[in-house]
Amino acid sequence: MSTSPEASESVPTQEEAGEPSPPRRASPLGYKRTPTEGEAVLRASAQGWSVDDRPLGATVTEAQADELRPLHAVRVEWPGDARAPLDAVLGLAAAGVPLYAPRVPAWVPEADPGLAALLMAWDGTPPETSERPADVRSVADLRREEHSVRLRRHVHRAVNAADPTVTVIMSSMRPRLLKGALDQIARQRHARVEVVLGLHGVPESHPEVRRAVEGFPLPLTVLAAEASTPFGEVLHQAASRASGEHVAKWDDDDWYGPEHLADLLMAKEYSGADVVGAAPEFFYLEPLRATVRRTDYAGERWSDYIAGGTILLGRDAYRESGGFASLTSGVDADLLKRIDAAGGRIYRTHGLGYMLRRSLAGDHTWRLPLAHFLRVATNQWRGFRPSLIMEAGPDTTYQGAVVSEASRT
Repeated sequence: MSTSPEASESVPTQEEAGEPSPPRRASPLGYKRTPTEGEAVLRASAQGWSVDDRPLGATVTEAQADELRPLHAVRVEWPGDARAPLDAVLGLAAAGVPLYAPRVPAWVPEADPGLAALLMAWDGTPPETSERPADVRSVADLRREEHSVRLRRHVHRAVNAADPTVTVIMSSMRPRLLKGALDQIARQRHARVEVVLGLHGVPESHPEVRRAVEGFPLPLTVLAAEASTPFGEVLHQAASRASGEHVAKWDDDDWYGPEHLADLLMAKEYSGADVVGAAPEFFYLEPLRATVRRTDYAGERWSDYIAGGTILLGRDAYRESGGFASLTSGVDADLLKRIDAAGGRIYRTHGLGYMLRRSLAGDHTWRLPLAHFLRVATNQWRGFRPSLIMEAGPDTTYQGAVVSEASRT
């Protein structure tokens, strides 16, 4: 479920508070999903790297990245076979600036094979015309954002070797969904994960529960609560058993890419936020067997409107907040509201590694009709059509939804 939107989404700065601050290192904060300009060229010379004659230092600053946000892409031109430091290229990649290179000299894959492969993996040539149908432009922007995410990941992984510890908490009263949910948690990369599962009105002896937990490869604690126990209380009981550095909420009926947790941890690090979550962007409308995508809530923003099934925060911060309240619904919005009121900073990262399931209203704690999601959609497709970041392979069944090559965006 997603929390209700807040009134504004500003980016507070030290300058606004009357405090001087040094130039900030660039991060994906402020990424623009839809470009309004063409491309620039990143070139190396004896004086260093520059973008269209604007010099960059070894450390790319937030202001320098912001100047490039409207661009569709930045094309890298190399100094022939002469080696050049890659710091500026990596700095732009870490900021999510969509870089590409039609070719790379032999020394680049020797120095950084992952970067070389990524730069050649995306054809960043700007479209010849903006008169394309809106849905075609939107998908082109999606491919561009996926490339941006892969670039950020590459740089982050290179400088952060240790995998953080995360306790995933999940409450479920639908045993038929547990196997798929736990399978998705088990395939998470770049995080050391434990799971605390709160069974809500379901006995641990239930055959589908036993099938789901049997052979689960990660540390798993199972709690059982009566059906009369408020939903928020079940989650809070699960969170009280957390031993990881971070606590992440997981919804049993949604879909998560294999680097969902890693992307949240990455966003928490570069933003310095107390709480991070993903943008609610992709929805699978199960009764209609259709996928819709909404783009009105962009990622890489300070905002307390995040998908509730993606909340991640430090374990200590969770405890200081008082945790999930003993409510039957609205538990995510309540927690975020209290954290925000106490001065906590909440950051929304991209939503490409997450897909929300929407069935009939009686199956959820929310009450929005399916027609609402159709009204707000930028894109509508038949079938299950996740972002490529989800890594949902073709011709497979993924948490109850059939993925085909034709149905991927």
